[in-house]
Amino acid sequence: MDVLYIKALHIIFVVTWFAGLFYIVRLFIYHTEAEEKPEPEKSILKNQFSIMEKRLWYGITWPSLVGTYIFGFWMLYEIPAYLHSNWLLLKLSFVFGLTLYHLQCGILYKRIQNNVFKYSSLKLRIWNEVATLFLVAIVFIVVIKDTLSWVWGLIGLVLFAGLLMLAIQIYRKKRKQ
Repeated sequence: MDVLYIKALHIIFVVTWFAGLFYIVRLFIYHTEAEEKPEPEKSILKNQFSIMEKRLWYGITWPSLVGTYIFGFWMLYEIPAYLHSNWLLLKLSFVFGLTLYHLQCGILYKRIQNNVFKYSSLKLRIWNEVATLFLVAIVFIVVIKDTLSWVWGLIGLVLFAGLLMLAIQIYRKKRKQ
């Protein structure tokens, strides 16, 4: 198979993996907030969110992680010179972090499915932005490659994280009004 098809499939699975991670945490937020609703609304919402979470987690998010890895490793098999690139090693370290994030979302998923709500909706909103940081870092690393100054890249990522936290605080204040 032509390496461009492999790369295209890898990118498609990366996109769907991120979509799943973004949406699953959003569902966790809604599911957590449903705890505060009166009955029967609470039970109806919780049942619906449980179904949605299960379908998303096992039907999209996990298969997308697997597809990302399959086509990513296939690309490395086809182009082994990538393994000698500093940018790829940095990217893979962020992918490893993203995988840990995914596994932590799985722990949250199981807890919420068992009606254990450990985190507030605000903490889950902050958690949801962690995936955004991984997305920004990985895309910049892949596009800019070795031309990126790692110092400026890190400064940019920290500033971006600060802006995300500021946006969450502004949203929180507006929501309380």
